Amino acid sequence: MCICDGTSGHARSYQVLKAPRRAVGRSASSQQATDGEIKYRAADRKGAGQSEVAFVEKFGFSVATCCGYLPQENEWQDDWATFYSRHRLQHQLNMVEKSYGDREARELWAKLQLKIPQFFTDVEIVPALLHGDLWGGNVAECAEGPVIFDPASFYGHSEYELGIAGMFGGFNSSFYSAYHDKIPKAPGFAKRNQLYQLFHYLNHWNHFGGGYRGSSIRIMKDLLK
Repeated sequence: MCICDGTSGHARSYQVLKAPRRAVGRSASSQQATDGEIKYRAADRKGAGQSEVAFVEKFGFSVATCCGYLPQENEWQDDWATFYSRHRLQHQLNMVEKSYGDREARELWAKLQLKIPQFFTDVEIVPALLHGDLWGGNVAECAEGPVIFDPASFYGHSEYELGIAGMFGGFNSSFYSAYHDKIPKAPGFAKRNQLYQLFHYLNHWNHFGGGYRGSSIRIMKDLLK
């Protein structure tokens, strides 16, 4: 994994930053402490970065991006619930339908899509530049500090970032504390976090097959309760 950082000038040069290997001879507790510090600083910078990017009024992105190898639909929308429902969940479920023709998923989605606006009642959402695939394997460190890479970027709800962060481990409590010091939880956070995890389970279903069907169906049922 790497990230390339371009510099300006007549000839563009790049610095390749590689994720470090686990240090030989380091104790597990020492390595865990180091990993925790990296992720704390990554969360601190991630939260702080919300106020540093140029102001954008809509949700989406100016070019197509990918989460895994599957392209994402990034057509600009004024409304976040519309963008997320149409360009993230519906897009994934269309692929599920095409590949598997899953009747239960289709019937659950017909009900869930009507309920999605309720999850955003009284929540102010300002477009934030997202990494889009922020799990523990996409965080590393270089001499200058923490690095995040392999993005699936677009402008969206800042909470979306934490959906996949909580799915596969890798982030400890200090990460979340630092993040929420910058961006406090809004009412209804837990349900929206499930809603954002749904995209990633569907995306994994479309990438890797039916092993992720159960988690996708379970979340849709939970959200409909």
